[in-house]
Amino acid sequence: MLWRKLQDAGITNIDFVGTLPPQGCGFTYDGENEGHGGYLATNIAKQNQLVGWLDKTKPDIVMMHLGTNDVWNNLSPTEILASFDTLVKQMRESKPSMKILVSLLLTRRRVVPTELAQVAQIIPMNPPNCQDCGNRVVNLDKAIAEWVPQVTTAESPITLVDCWTGFDDATMTGDGVHPNDRGNEAMANCWLNPLINAIQGK
Repeated sequence: MLWRKLQDAGITNIDFVGTLPPQGCGFTYDGENEGHGGYLATNIAKQNQLVGWLDKTKPDIVMMHLGTNDVWNNLSPTEILASFDTLVKQMRESKPSMKILVSLLLTRRRVVPTELAQVAQIIPMNPPNCQDCGNRVVNLDKAIAEWVPQVTTAESPITLVDCWTGFDDATMTGDGVHPNDRGNEAMANCWLNPLINAIQGK
């Protein structure tokens, strides 16, 4: 959906890359990606998995939405952000001018404080089998909001992406976590303008 929205916006000089093939969406699109289901950011960092992916695909821009499974495993913000540090370092070693778009972690909408929502809003997470996940994510998201200004640079900027506004976990997910078709559309919309800005160097 995001690829198609870029085409509709006249952004056609792009190549989505990744070691995974596109998934079925009912239409033909450029959808290579690194959306590995069930992976932990901490494990990707510890096992140096990103290095191989970067070597094979050579991206100029990375869209990073990681941490849900780390929170589910009750890992601390300190551990998760340490892995983010490693991943950003590896991205910049692959390309010093790497542009990185970061969407903060999924959370339960009802526990996000106003001051966090104003920094970067994200899609809700309300799983029936992880009652503490929402609060864990709030703690991580606060840490991420503080982390980004510390690690962004003029050469390799990191941008927070707002995937919170307008997202309803009751109607846009099938299980309180994973987006359904409406949720996928909302996520494509939230990534669209930040990605266009990154492509156009804004």
